[in-house]
Amino acid sequence: MQRYFAKNIEDNKITLSNSDMHHIKNVMRMKENDKVEVVYDKKTYLCNLHNNLELHIDTVINEDKELPKEIIAIIGLVKEQKMDLVLQKLTELGVSKIIPVNMERSIVKLDTKKEDKKLIRWNTICKEASEQSKRNTIPIVTNVINFKDIINIEADLKLCCSVSEKDNIISNYLSNNNYNSVSFVIGPEGGLTLKEENYLKENNYNLVSLGSLVFRMETACIYMASILNYEINKNR
Repeated sequence: MQRYFAKNIEDNKITLSNSDMHHIKNVMRMKENDKVEVVYDKKTYLCNLHNNLELHIDTVINEDKELPKEIIAIIGLVKEQKMDLVLQKLTELGVSKIIPVNMERSIVKLDTKKEDKKLIRWNTICKEASEQSKRNTIPIVTNVINFKDIINIEADLKLCCSVSEKDNIISNYLSNNNYNSVSFVIGPEGGLTLKEENYLKENNYNLVSLGSLVFRMETACIYMASILNYEINKNR
């Protein structure tokens, strides 16, 4: 069943965005008495389509599909196609917040005007991925930050994926389960520089290995989010 995120609920009626209404009418070609799921303020409602395709609440669906721990992905800026894929898959894997970072090896450079347009695109990708994966929330995609500001991001457990680190595997930090939030840093194409890794290490980030293979940036993001999703679900 198709899921949407509502803009407002009033008098048992749902208000969706114009783009979502276009999707219902012209893409899904729904008709009167068809049903959809709508999320508003983290609650999920089963809704009926009435005359003129108005959405009326039928029942409340009691569910909570969100992970009980917060995952924060801190990722180097990459080209559009890779960024789109990363945002989609991180959303599907339950990440709570995605923070793009301008790093030394980031090829992409955004001015304010371009960044505003990108943020709209990025948030749309996360919204659609949340609907597809039946999430109750949409991940927050923040403005692009400078690398040195990473140390100001709050998290109980802070990890940095490193190619230079060989022995310190990620499972060493996840087995005790004594954290409510975890952040992980992944560099752009070419990875983090040694200077960047040392800076994070000096500021309470744990350098971790993803194994003997060297992954592309987008693969590393999916790999890390998958491990965290598995570990958090295992210990629910």
